[in-house]
Amino acid sequence: MTGSESGTGAGLDPRRFRNVLGQFCTGVTIITTVDDGSPVGFACQSFAALSLEPPLVLFCPTKASRSWAAIERSGRFCVNVLAEEQQDTCARFGSREPDKFAGIDWTPSPLGSPILTGSLAHIDCTVESVHDGGDHWVVFGRVDSLSEARDDKERPLLFYRGQYTGIEPEKTVPAPWRDDLEAFLTTASEDTWL
Repeated sequence: MTGSESGTGAGLDPRRFRNVLGQFCTGVTIITTVDDGSPVGFACQSFAALSLEPPLVLFCPTKASRSWAAIERSGRFCVNVLAEEQQDTCARFGSREPDKFAGIDWTPSPLGSPILTGSLAHIDCTVESVHDGGDHWVVFGRVDSLSEARDDKERPLLFYRGQYTGIEPEKTVPAPWRDDLEAFLTTASEDTWL
């Protein structure tokens, strides 16, 4: 084998697994709900759009997550897409802090889950189904409502190689190839892109 190893996955070094998967840059979200009258939430990188028809998203909490247990009980959740300046908020929701909402401004979504002030966007959902994913659950959520997109100049908080990062300001300007990409997306088959 040249430059890589292949195999069945048995005996993989967890640190190497994390390092390799850390090469994939992700956005960062806070998944929230209200459980027994109290707001609950956790930081989540493993979030994605799943389906347009019906409108579905997915996220993957660890099986030991107390926040997931609260979401499972409530049957609803809100995905808050974090802005670049919300690193402290992300760190708080990724910690074991008992009251993650202390000092955090929020308003209830139409389904009652917390929408964090300053988020780039939010997606309000009900739990559609839950699937086994090893040491995580794969949760499908049906989108009930969502926000309008904020100002084009706003940038997302990103996570790459174990650190927060962002988009360079000049990189938010449309690249010359954008028109070619839009033309491709318009003519591509429905199976190619979400």
